[in-house]
Amino acid sequence: MPPAVLGLTGPDPAPGEPGRRPGIRRAGVSLGGLDLAGGDPAEDEDLAGATEEAGTARRGTSRRRRITLTALGLTAVLSAVMLVATLVNWAPDGPAPREMTAAERERVAGMRVINYRDLRAGLHVTVGGGTARTDLVGWVDWARQLVYLDVGGPGAGPLRGLAQATPTVLVVRPDPAAVPTPATPPLVPPSDGWRLPADRGLDPLLGLIFALASDRPEPADGPMGRWVGRDRVNGEAVDILEGPLPSAAPATTGSTAPTGEGQAARYWLDPTGRLHRLTANLPGVGPVTVQLNRADRPTLRPVDALGGRPGLPRALSATERDRWRRLPERLRSAGGAAVTLTAPVSAGTNLRGTGWLSWTSGTAYLGVTDLDADGARTLVRRDRTGFTRIEKTPAGGEDLPPMPPPKTGWRADPHPTDALDPLLDAALRTVRGTGPQGSIRRVRGDSLAGTPIDIVEVDTARGPTRYWVDRSGLLRRVELPTRAGAWAQLDLTPGPVPRLTPTDATR
Repeated sequence: MPPAVLGLTGPDPAPGEPGRRPGIRRAGVSLGGLDLAGGDPAEDEDLAGATEEAGTARRGTSRRRRITLTALGLTAVLSAVMLVATLVNWAPDGPAPREMTAAERERVAGMRVINYRDLRAGLHVTVGGGTARTDLVGWVDWARQLVYLDVGGPGAGPLRGLAQATPTVLVVRPDPAAVPTPATPPLVPPSDGWRLPADRGLDPLLGLIFALASDRPEPADGPMGRWVGRDRVNGEAVDILEGPLPSAAPATTGSTAPTGEGQAARYWLDPTGRLHRLTANLPGVGPVTVQLNRADRPTLRPVDALGGRPGLPRALSATERDRWRRLPERLRSAGGAAVTLTAPVSAGTNLRGTGWLSWTSGTAYLGVTDLDADGARTLVRRDRTGFTRIEKTPAGGEDLPPMPPPKTGWRADPHPTDALDPLLDAALRTVRGTGPQGSIRRVRGDSLAGTPIDIVEVDTARGPTRYWVDRSGLLRRVELPTRAGAWAQLDLTPGPVPRLTPTDATR
Protein backbone atom coordinates (compact mmCIF):
# COMPACT_ATOMS: atom_id res chain seq x y z
CA MET A 1 0.00 0.00 0.00
CA PRO A 2 1.27 3.54 -0.48
CA PRO A 3 3.11 5.01 2.50
CA ALA A 4 0.65 7.80 2.70
CA VAL A 5 -2.21 5.41 3.44
CA LEU A 6 -0.20 3.86 6.29
CA GLY A 7 0.65 7.24 7.74
CA LEU A 8 4.36 6.75 7.19
CA THR A 9 4.95 9.91 5.20
CA GLY A 10 6.51 12.99 6.66
CA PRO A 11 6.82 16.56 5.53
CA ASP A 12 8.93 17.00 2.47
CA PRO A 13 12.15 18.88 2.95
CA ALA A 14 12.16 22.35 1.70
CA PRO A 15 13.98 22.98 -1.50
CA GLY A 16 17.70 23.14 -0.94
CA GLU A 17 17.53 21.17 2.35
CA PRO A 18 19.85 18.18 2.82
CA GLY A 19 18.30 14.86 1.82
CA ARG A 20 16.07 16.39 -0.85
CA ARG A 21 15.99 14.29 -3.99
CA PRO A 22 13.50 15.02 -6.71
CA GLY A 23 10.70 12.50 -7.06
CA ILE A 24 11.42 10.70 -3.79
CA ARG A 25 9.35 10.90 -0.64
CA ARG A 26 10.69 9.54 2.66
CA ALA A 27 8.68 7.58 5.15
CA GLY A 28 8.72 8.81 8.73
CA VAL A 29 9.37 5.91 11.10
CA SER A 30 9.11 6.35 14.82
CA LEU A 31 12.46 5.41 16.44
CA GLY A 32 10.78 4.60 19.66
CA GLY A 33 9.73 1.21 18.34
CA LEU A 34 13.33 0.24 17.55
CA ASP A 35 15.19 1.59 20.59
CA LEU A 36 14.92 -0.66 23.67
CA ALA A 37 15.73 2.31 25.82
CA GLY A 38 13.52 4.64 23.95
CA GLY A 39 9.89 5.59 24.74
CA ASP A 40 6.87 7.18 23.12
CA PRO A 41 7.61 10.52 21.33
CA ALA A 42 4.63 12.11 22.99
CA GLU A 43 5.94 11.08 26.34
CA ASP A 44 9.34 12.51 25.44
CA GLU A 45 7.71 15.83 24.61
CA ASP A 46 5.99 15.82 27.99
CA LEU A 47 9.34 15.21 29.67
CA ALA A 48 11.19 17.80 27.67
CA GLY A 49 10.76 20.37 30.36
CA ALA A 50 11.27 17.99 33.29
CA THR A 51 13.94 18.51 35.88
CA GLU A 52 17.43 16.90 35.88
CA GLU A 53 16.29 14.45 38.61
CA ALA A 54 13.68 13.03 36.29
CA GLY A 55 16.31 12.46 33.59
CA THR A 56 18.57 10.68 36.07
CA ALA A 57 15.71 8.40 37.16
CA ARG A 58 14.97 7.50 33.51
CA ARG A 59 18.61 6.61 32.86
CA GLY A 60 18.71 4.43 36.02
CA THR A 61 15.64 2.53 34.90
CA SER A 62 17.28 1.86 31.52
CA ARG A 63 20.50 0.63 33.18
CA ARG A 64 18.61 -1.76 35.49
CA ARG A 65 16.78 -3.14 32.48
CA ARG A 66 20.06 -3.89 30.70
CA ILE A 67 21.56 -5.56 33.83
CA THR A 68 18.48 -7.74 34.19
CA LEU A 69 18.69 -8.85 30.56
CA THR A 70 22.41 -9.67 30.93
CA ALA A 71 21.79 -11.73 34.10
CA LEU A 72 19.03 -13.68 32.38
CA GLY A 73 21.38 -14.42 29.45
CA LEU A 74 24.15 -15.71 31.73
CA THR A 75 21.69 -17.91 33.62
CA ALA A 76 20.53 -19.43 30.35
CA VAL A 77 24.15 -20.15 29.27
CA LEU A 78 25.05 -21.80 32.59
CA SER A 79 21.93 -23.93 32.53
CA ALA A 80 22.79 -25.14 29.04
CA VAL A 81 26.35 -26.04 30.04
CA MET A 82 25.17 -28.01 33.09
CA LEU A 83 22.59 -29.83 31.03
CA VAL A 84 25.19 -30.90 28.45
CA ALA A 85 27.63 -32.08 31.16
CA THR A 86 24.89 -34.09 32.86
CA LEU A 87 23.89 -35.76 29.59
CA VAL A 88 27.51 -36.68 28.77
CA ASN A 89 28.29 -38.22 32.17
CA TRP A 90 24.98 -39.82 32.86
CA ALA A 91 24.75 -43.54 32.63
CA PRO A 92 21.83 -45.71 33.58
CA ASP A 93 22.20 -47.72 36.78
CA GLY A 94 23.25 -51.34 36.17
CA PRO A 95 21.69 -54.38 37.75
CA ALA A 96 21.90 -54.52 41.51
CA PRO A 97 24.36 -56.97 43.14
CA ARG A 98 22.93 -60.43 43.67
CA GLU A 99 23.91 -63.90 44.79
CA MET A 100 26.12 -65.82 42.35
CA THR A 101 24.41 -68.35 40.15
CA ALA A 102 25.53 -71.99 40.07
CA ALA A 103 27.38 -71.36 36.78
CA GLU A 104 29.23 -68.38 38.28
CA ARG A 105 30.22 -70.42 41.35
CA GLU A 106 31.63 -73.10 39.04
CA ARG A 107 33.59 -70.43 37.20
CA VAL A 108 35.21 -69.19 40.44
CA ALA A 109 35.87 -72.75 41.61
CA GLY A 110 37.57 -73.69 38.32
CA MET A 111 39.65 -70.49 38.05
CA ARG A 112 42.68 -72.06 39.80
CA VAL A 113 42.78 -75.04 37.45
CA ILE A 114 42.67 -72.74 34.40
CA ASN A 115 45.59 -70.72 35.80
CA TYR A 116 47.56 -73.92 36.38
CA ARG A 117 46.91 -75.11 32.82
CA ASP A 118 47.86 -71.74 31.34
CA LEU A 119 51.26 -72.14 33.10
CA ARG A 120 52.36 -68.49 33.23
CA ALA A 121 51.11 -64.89 33.19
CA GLY A 122 52.40 -61.34 33.51
CA LEU A 123 51.90 -59.62 36.86
CA HIS A 124 51.37 -56.05 38.02
CA VAL A 125 50.64 -55.95 41.73
CA THR A 126 49.90 -52.78 43.70
CA VAL A 127 50.03 -52.78 47.50
CA GLY A 128 48.77 -49.83 49.54
CA GLY A 129 48.48 -46.31 48.18
CA GLY A 130 49.97 -42.83 48.23
CA THR A 131 53.49 -42.52 49.58
CA ALA A 132 53.26 -46.05 51.01
CA ARG A 133 52.42 -47.70 47.69
CA THR A 134 54.56 -50.61 46.50
CA ASP A 135 54.49 -51.79 42.87
CA LEU A 136 55.60 -55.25 41.80
CA VAL A 137 55.96 -55.97 38.08
CA GLY A 138 57.03 -59.27 36.54
CA TRP A 139 55.73 -62.78 35.97
CA VAL A 140 54.40 -65.87 37.72
CA ASP A 141 55.02 -69.44 36.58
CA TRP A 142 52.38 -71.55 38.32
CA ALA A 143 53.56 -74.80 36.75
CA ARG A 144 57.15 -74.47 38.06
CA GLN A 145 56.10 -72.55 41.19
CA LEU A 146 58.21 -69.44 40.57
CA VAL A 147 57.59 -65.70 40.83
CA TYR A 148 60.04 -63.15 39.38
CA LEU A 149 59.41 -59.46 40.15
CA ASP A 150 60.84 -55.96 40.10
CA VAL A 151 59.90 -54.28 43.39
CA GLY A 152 59.46 -50.52 43.18
CA GLY A 153 57.21 -47.64 44.18
CA PRO A 154 57.65 -45.10 46.99
CA GLY A 155 56.91 -47.68 49.71
CA ALA A 156 59.33 -50.42 48.55
CA GLY A 157 61.89 -49.67 51.27
CA PRO A 158 64.75 -52.20 51.66
CA LEU A 159 63.04 -54.61 49.26
CA ARG A 160 63.53 -52.26 46.29
CA GLY A 161 65.20 -54.22 43.52
CA LEU A 162 64.64 -57.71 42.10
CA ALA A 163 62.94 -60.64 43.82
CA GLN A 164 62.45 -64.31 43.02
CA ALA A 165 60.37 -66.69 45.09
CA THR A 166 59.10 -70.23 45.34
CA PRO A 167 56.29 -71.18 47.75
CA THR A 168 58.92 -71.78 50.45
CA VAL A 169 61.84 -69.39 49.73
CA LEU A 170 62.17 -65.72 48.82
CA VAL A 171 65.48 -64.26 47.64
CA VAL A 172 66.07 -60.63 46.74
CA ARG A 173 68.71 -58.57 44.99
CA PRO A 174 68.46 -55.14 46.66
CA ASP A 175 69.07 -52.03 44.59
CA PRO A 176 68.51 -48.93 46.78
CA ALA A 177 69.54 -46.63 43.90
CA ALA A 178 66.81 -47.93 41.57
CA VAL A 179 64.23 -45.39 40.39
CA PRO A 180 60.85 -45.63 42.16
CA THR A 181 59.00 -46.21 38.89
CA PRO A 182 58.30 -49.95 38.48
CA ALA A 183 59.72 -51.67 35.42
CA THR A 184 59.75 -55.18 34.01
CA PRO A 185 62.76 -57.13 35.35
CA PRO A 186 65.40 -58.40 32.91
CA LEU A 187 64.33 -61.73 31.45
CA VAL A 188 67.80 -63.18 32.16
CA PRO A 189 68.32 -62.37 35.86
CA PRO A 190 71.72 -61.25 37.19
CA SER A 191 73.77 -64.14 38.54
CA ASP A 192 75.15 -62.42 41.65
CA GLY A 193 73.93 -60.37 44.60
CA TRP A 194 71.01 -62.59 45.68
CA ARG A 195 70.29 -63.00 49.37
CA LEU A 196 67.61 -63.95 51.90
CA PRO A 197 65.79 -60.80 53.12
CA ALA A 198 65.22 -59.91 56.74
CA ASP A 199 61.97 -58.14 55.78
CA ARG A 200 59.18 -60.74 55.38
CA GLY A 201 56.50 -58.24 54.34
CA LEU A 202 55.96 -59.87 50.92
CA ASP A 203 55.18 -63.33 52.30
CA PRO A 204 51.34 -63.00 52.50
CA LEU A 205 51.24 -61.48 49.01
CA LEU A 206 53.38 -64.25 47.51
CA GLY A 207 51.21 -66.84 49.26
CA LEU A 208 48.16 -65.32 47.56
CA ILE A 209 49.79 -65.35 44.10
CA PHE A 210 50.79 -69.01 44.38
CA ALA A 211 47.35 -69.92 45.74
CA LEU A 212 45.70 -68.65 42.53
CA ALA A 213 46.62 -71.90 40.75
CA SER A 214 46.02 -75.54 41.56
CA ASP A 215 45.78 -78.85 39.72
CA ARG A 216 42.32 -79.41 41.20
CA PRO A 217 39.26 -77.13 41.59
CA GLU A 218 37.75 -75.82 44.79
CA PRO A 219 35.15 -78.05 46.52
CA ALA A 220 31.90 -78.43 44.59
CA ASP A 221 29.76 -76.88 47.36
CA GLY A 222 31.61 -73.57 47.29
CA PRO A 223 32.54 -70.85 46.99
CA MET A 224 29.55 -68.74 47.95
CA GLY A 225 29.51 -65.09 47.02
CA ARG A 226 27.91 -62.29 45.02
CA TRP A 227 27.82 -61.06 41.46
CA VAL A 228 28.75 -57.37 41.73
CA GLY A 229 28.78 -56.03 38.18
CA ARG A 230 30.33 -56.07 34.72
CA ASP A 231 33.47 -54.43 33.35
CA ARG A 232 35.97 -54.56 30.49
CA VAL A 233 39.65 -55.42 31.00
CA ASN A 234 42.08 -55.26 28.07
CA GLY A 235 39.11 -55.12 25.72
CA GLU A 236 37.46 -58.25 27.18
CA ALA A 237 34.06 -58.32 28.86
CA VAL A 238 34.30 -59.68 32.41
CA ASP A 239 32.04 -60.29 35.38
CA ILE A 240 33.01 -58.97 38.80
CA LEU A 241 32.41 -61.72 41.34
CA GLU A 242 32.92 -61.33 45.07
CA GLY A 243 33.91 -64.31 47.20
CA PRO A 244 36.52 -65.67 49.63
CA LEU A 245 40.21 -65.85 48.80
CA PRO A 246 41.43 -69.28 47.66
CA SER A 247 42.97 -71.68 50.13
CA ALA A 248 46.38 -70.21 50.96
CA ALA A 249 49.57 -71.71 49.59
CA PRO A 250 52.30 -72.72 52.08
CA ALA A 251 53.81 -69.60 53.64
CA THR A 252 57.42 -68.84 52.81
CA THR A 253 59.96 -70.07 55.33
CA GLY A 254 60.03 -68.02 58.51
CA SER A 255 56.78 -66.18 57.77
CA THR A 256 54.43 -65.55 60.67
CA ALA A 257 52.06 -63.15 58.86
CA PRO A 258 48.52 -64.37 58.12
CA THR A 259 47.89 -65.48 54.56
CA GLY A 260 44.44 -63.92 54.22
CA GLU A 261 42.48 -67.15 53.89
CA GLY A 262 38.77 -66.51 54.43
CA GLN A 263 39.03 -62.82 53.53
CA ALA A 264 36.73 -61.43 50.84
CA ALA A 265 38.09 -60.66 47.39
CA ARG A 266 36.75 -59.51 44.04
CA TYR A 267 37.57 -61.44 40.87
CA TRP A 268 37.35 -60.09 37.34
CA LEU A 269 36.58 -63.29 35.37
CA ASP A 270 35.86 -63.62 31.64
CA PRO A 271 33.21 -66.08 30.37
CA THR A 272 35.82 -68.88 30.09
CA GLY A 273 36.84 -68.52 33.76
CA ARG A 274 40.19 -66.80 33.19
CA LEU A 275 41.19 -64.33 35.88
CA HIS A 276 42.19 -60.83 34.75
CA ARG A 277 42.16 -58.85 37.98
CA LEU A 278 41.80 -59.39 41.72
CA THR A 279 41.38 -56.97 44.60
CA ALA A 280 41.53 -57.84 48.29
CA ASN A 281 42.53 -56.49 51.68
CA LEU A 282 45.20 -58.77 53.13
CA PRO A 283 45.78 -58.70 56.90
CA GLY A 284 49.12 -57.14 57.70
CA VAL A 285 49.51 -55.92 54.11
CA GLY A 286 46.53 -53.71 53.25
CA PRO A 287 44.66 -53.18 49.97
CA VAL A 288 46.08 -55.27 47.14
CA THR A 289 45.33 -55.22 43.40
CA VAL A 290 46.64 -58.05 41.22
CA GLN A 291 46.49 -57.40 37.48
CA LEU A 292 47.25 -60.33 35.14
CA ASN A 293 48.48 -60.04 31.56
CA ARG A 294 47.62 -63.43 30.15
CA ALA A 295 49.40 -62.76 26.85
CA ASP A 296 52.80 -62.10 28.52
CA ARG A 297 54.10 -65.63 29.20
CA PRO A 298 57.90 -65.95 28.91
CA THR A 299 59.80 -68.94 30.30
CA LEU A 300 61.39 -67.99 33.62
CA ARG A 301 64.84 -69.00 34.87
CA PRO A 302 65.36 -69.46 38.61
CA VAL A 303 68.60 -67.97 39.97
CA ASP A 304 71.28 -70.22 41.45
CA ALA A 305 70.17 -69.34 44.98
CA LEU A 306 66.91 -71.17 44.15
CA GLY A 307 68.66 -74.12 42.51
CA GLY A 308 68.80 -72.85 38.92
CA ARG A 309 66.89 -74.34 36.01
CA PRO A 310 65.16 -77.65 36.80
CA GLY A 311 66.46 -79.50 33.72
CA LEU A 312 65.58 -83.10 32.83
CA PRO A 313 67.25 -85.46 35.35
CA ARG A 314 68.51 -88.76 33.93
CA ALA A 315 71.07 -91.49 34.56
CA LEU A 316 74.70 -90.83 33.64
CA SER A 317 75.84 -91.87 30.21
CA ALA A 318 78.84 -94.18 29.80
CA THR A 319 81.15 -91.20 29.15
CA GLU A 320 79.79 -89.31 32.15
CA ARG A 321 80.18 -92.35 34.42
CA ASP A 322 83.81 -92.75 33.37
CA ARG A 323 84.46 -89.06 33.99
CA TRP A 324 82.84 -89.34 37.41
CA ARG A 325 84.97 -92.34 38.41
CA ARG A 326 88.15 -90.47 37.46
CA LEU A 327 87.15 -87.30 39.39
CA PRO A 328 89.11 -88.05 42.65
CA GLU A 329 92.29 -88.82 40.76
CA ARG A 330 91.87 -85.73 38.63
CA LEU A 331 91.45 -83.50 41.69
CA ARG A 332 94.44 -84.98 43.52
CA SER A 333 96.51 -84.19 40.44
CA ALA A 334 95.26 -80.59 40.45
CA GLY A 335 96.27 -80.25 44.11
CA GLY A 336 93.86 -77.47 45.11
CA ALA A 337 91.73 -74.54 44.00
CA ALA A 338 90.97 -70.91 44.74
CA VAL A 339 87.40 -70.73 46.09
CA THR A 340 84.57 -68.20 46.24
CA LEU A 341 81.69 -68.74 48.63
CA THR A 342 78.04 -67.62 48.39
CA ALA A 343 75.81 -68.90 51.18
CA PRO A 344 72.30 -67.52 51.89
CA VAL A 345 72.02 -69.27 55.25
CA SER A 346 69.03 -67.54 56.84
CA ALA A 347 67.12 -64.26 56.93
CA GLY A 348 69.76 -62.91 59.33
CA THR A 349 72.83 -64.57 57.84
CA ASN A 350 74.05 -64.10 54.27
CA LEU A 351 77.69 -65.14 53.95
CA ARG A 352 80.27 -64.31 51.28
CA GLY A 353 83.86 -65.56 51.33
CA THR A 354 87.09 -66.17 49.45
CA GLY A 355 90.10 -68.37 50.10
CA TRP A 356 91.67 -71.66 49.09
CA LEU A 357 91.06 -75.38 49.25
CA SER A 358 93.76 -78.04 49.18
CA TRP A 359 92.80 -81.60 48.22
CA THR A 360 96.38 -82.65 48.99
CA SER A 361 96.25 -81.66 52.67
CA GLY A 362 92.47 -81.93 53.03
CA THR A 363 92.19 -78.33 54.22
CA ALA A 364 89.96 -75.35 53.38
CA TYR A 365 90.79 -71.83 54.60
CA LEU A 366 88.57 -68.79 53.90
CA GLY A 367 87.82 -65.26 55.00
CA VAL A 368 84.02 -64.94 55.36
CA THR A 369 81.91 -61.78 55.59
CA ASP A 370 78.38 -61.67 57.01
CA LEU A 371 76.38 -59.16 54.95
CA ASP A 372 73.81 -58.80 57.74
CA ALA A 373 76.34 -58.08 60.51
CA ASP A 374 77.83 -54.80 59.25
CA GLY A 375 80.46 -56.64 57.24
CA ALA A 376 81.99 -58.45 60.21
CA ARG A 377 84.72 -60.78 58.95
CA THR A 378 85.50 -64.27 60.25
CA LEU A 379 88.34 -66.63 59.37
CA VAL A 380 87.10 -70.21 58.95
CA ARG A 381 89.05 -73.41 58.58
CA ARG A 382 87.96 -76.95 57.72
CA ASP A 383 90.34 -79.91 57.94
CA ARG A 384 90.19 -83.57 58.94
CA THR A 385 89.87 -82.60 62.61
CA GLY A 386 86.76 -80.45 62.14
CA PHE A 387 85.52 -76.88 61.62
CA THR A 388 87.01 -73.90 63.53
CA ARG A 389 87.01 -70.12 63.28
CA ILE A 390 88.57 -66.85 64.42
CA GLU A 391 86.29 -63.82 64.70
CA LYS A 392 87.68 -60.52 63.48
CA THR A 393 86.48 -56.91 63.29
CA PRO A 394 85.51 -55.47 59.88
CA ALA A 395 88.51 -55.88 57.61
CA GLY A 396 88.16 -52.73 55.52
CA GLY A 397 87.67 -54.35 52.14
CA GLU A 398 90.07 -57.26 52.60
CA ASP A 399 89.33 -60.07 50.11
CA LEU A 400 91.58 -63.03 50.84
CA PRO A 401 92.37 -64.28 54.35
CA PRO A 402 95.82 -63.43 55.79
CA MET A 403 98.74 -65.72 55.03
CA PRO A 404 100.14 -67.68 56.70
CA PRO A 405 97.06 -68.69 58.68
CA PRO A 406 97.11 -67.87 62.40
CA LYS A 407 98.35 -70.68 64.60
CA THR A 408 96.34 -69.79 67.69
CA GLY A 409 92.96 -68.34 68.58
CA TRP A 410 90.82 -70.88 66.74
CA ARG A 411 87.45 -71.70 68.33
CA ALA A 412 84.83 -74.38 67.75
CA ASP A 413 81.82 -73.15 69.79
CA PRO A 414 78.51 -72.53 67.93
CA HIS A 415 78.53 -69.69 65.42
CA PRO A 416 76.49 -68.73 62.30
CA THR A 417 79.42 -69.74 60.07
CA ASP A 418 78.92 -73.34 61.20
CA ALA A 419 76.41 -73.59 58.34
CA LEU A 420 79.42 -73.70 55.97
CA ASP A 421 80.77 -76.93 57.40
CA PRO A 422 78.64 -79.31 55.23
CA LEU A 423 79.58 -77.41 52.06
CA LEU A 424 83.33 -77.37 52.72
CA ASP A 425 83.27 -80.98 53.85
CA ALA A 426 81.48 -82.04 50.64
CA ALA A 427 84.13 -80.29 48.53
CA LEU A 428 86.98 -82.01 50.40
CA ARG A 429 85.36 -85.48 50.32
CA THR A 430 85.44 -85.64 46.52
CA VAL A 431 89.03 -87.00 46.65
CA ARG A 432 88.43 -89.61 49.33
CA GLY A 433 88.21 -93.20 48.15
CA THR A 434 86.18 -93.45 44.97
CA GLY A 435 84.49 -90.10 45.47
CA PRO A 436 81.05 -89.13 46.82
CA GLN A 437 78.77 -92.09 47.52
CA GLY A 438 75.02 -92.23 47.02
CA SER A 439 72.35 -92.24 44.34
CA ILE A 440 73.81 -90.37 41.34
CA ARG A 441 72.03 -88.71 38.42
CA ARG A 442 72.72 -85.97 35.91
CA VAL A 443 70.40 -83.02 36.62
CA ARG A 444 71.12 -80.86 33.57
CA GLY A 445 73.80 -79.26 31.45
CA ASP A 446 74.89 -75.68 32.10
CA SER A 447 77.87 -73.38 31.66
CA LEU A 448 80.14 -71.55 34.09
CA ALA A 449 82.37 -68.72 32.87
CA GLY A 450 81.83 -70.00 29.34
CA THR A 451 82.83 -73.57 30.22
CA PRO A 452 80.32 -76.39 29.45
CA ILE A 453 79.27 -78.16 32.63
CA ASP A 454 77.51 -81.39 33.61
CA ILE A 455 75.64 -81.03 36.91
CA VAL A 456 75.64 -84.30 38.84
CA GLU A 457 73.44 -84.66 41.91
CA VAL A 458 74.22 -87.16 44.66
CA ASP A 459 71.50 -88.01 47.19
CA THR A 460 73.04 -88.66 50.59
CA ALA A 461 71.71 -89.10 54.12
CA ARG A 462 72.26 -85.34 54.68
CA GLY A 463 70.36 -84.39 51.54
CA PRO A 464 71.22 -83.66 47.89
CA THR A 465 74.62 -82.31 46.91
CA ARG A 466 75.39 -81.09 43.39
CA TYR A 467 78.79 -81.25 41.69
CA TRP A 468 79.51 -79.14 38.62
CA VAL A 469 82.07 -81.07 36.54
CA ASP A 470 83.53 -79.71 33.31
CA ARG A 471 84.27 -81.89 30.27
CA SER A 472 87.94 -82.22 31.30
CA GLY A 473 86.88 -83.90 34.56
CA LEU A 474 87.65 -80.99 36.94
CA LEU A 475 85.29 -79.85 39.68
CA ARG A 476 84.04 -76.29 39.19
CA ARG A 477 81.32 -75.90 41.82
CA VAL A 478 79.78 -77.67 44.80
CA GLU A 479 76.33 -76.63 45.98
CA LEU A 480 73.80 -77.83 48.50
CA PRO A 481 70.62 -76.47 50.14
CA THR A 482 70.85 -74.62 53.43
CA ARG A 483 68.43 -74.92 56.33
CA ALA A 484 66.45 -71.99 54.91
CA GLY A 485 65.88 -73.86 51.63
CA ALA A 486 68.15 -71.66 49.47
CA TRP A 487 71.23 -73.13 47.75
CA ALA A 488 74.79 -72.31 48.82
CA GLN A 489 77.62 -72.42 46.24
CA LEU A 490 81.36 -72.94 46.52
CA ASP A 491 82.96 -72.01 43.18
CA LEU A 492 86.39 -73.50 42.48
CA THR A 493 89.21 -72.52 40.15
CA PRO A 494 91.64 -75.49 40.17
CA GLY A 495 95.34 -74.62 40.27
CA PRO A 496 98.28 -73.99 42.60
CA VAL A 497 97.40 -72.74 46.09
CA PRO A 498 99.58 -71.45 48.96
CA ARG A 499 100.57 -73.86 51.66
CA LEU A 500 97.76 -74.08 54.18
CA THR A 501 99.88 -75.11 57.18
CA PRO A 502 98.21 -76.89 60.07
CA THR A 503 97.23 -74.75 63.05
CA ASP A 504 97.38 -75.33 66.77
CA ALA A 505 93.59 -75.31 67.02
CA THR A 506 92.18 -74.62 70.44
CA ARG A 507 88.95 -76.53 71.06
